[in-house]
This record gives sequence, structure tokens and C-alpha cells, in this order.
Amino acid sequence: MAQAIPDVSEEKKPAKAGIPVGQAQRPQRPSARRDDNIVYVGKKPTMSYVLAVMTQLQSGMTEIHVKARGRSISRAVDVAEVVKNRFLQDVSRNVSIGTETIEDKDKHRLNVSTIDIRMAR
Repeated sequence: MAQAIPDVSEEKKPAKAGIPVGQAQRPQRPSARRDDNIVYVGKKPTMSYVLAVMTQLQSGMTEIHVKARGRSISRAVDVAEVVKNRFLQDVSRNVSIGTETIEDKDKHRLNVSTIDIRMAR
């Protein structure tokens, strides 16, 4: 003879302290940090950075900064061009260039070129 399986619905489960019955508590996403919309370009392949930019833009960000310095500047320009030409033709770009002074391990001061490409929808 078959036994009846008891009904274990959410209404019968005891509520956890502070959480109403039937509602799952979602983890709260921290408020947008200052660096959430910055993609720092380094030695990875160009398409890795393109994917990072596209992910940020598709998640609702309206403005992304693609930053690089030194030998990575050409890769940052490539990232901005690929995003503009292949994926989002309506994105606008604003380029800022500059120089940073850094110290190496021997305490010598070096000038390093920088670029900041602001991409906005």
C-alpha cells in the first residue's frame, strides 16, 4: 500500500528571523564603487578587455574608462576601436593623455605616458 507524502510547502516552514515567509533574501550588492567603470589595460589579449568593456556597458553603466600606460597604450586604443567599430557604433569617445612620474626600485624617477579613453553611450 502506498504511503502519502506529506506536503512540505513554504507556508508551513517556520520563518527565519526578520525574513517574511515565502521571500528569499537576496544578497545586497554594494553600492557602485569608484573603480567599477574603469578597465585597466595590461598584457592580456585585446578581446579580453573588449569583453570587460562590453560586460560593463551591457550591465547598465553609461560611461566606461579604458586606462593604460606605457607600452599598453596601443592595446587600449585597439580596445576602444574594436568596441566602437564592431559592437557599439553609437558610443562616443573622449581621449585624455598625460604623464605620470614613478620611481623604480633604485629610486630613479621615470616619466610614463598614460591614456584615459572615456566611452559613453
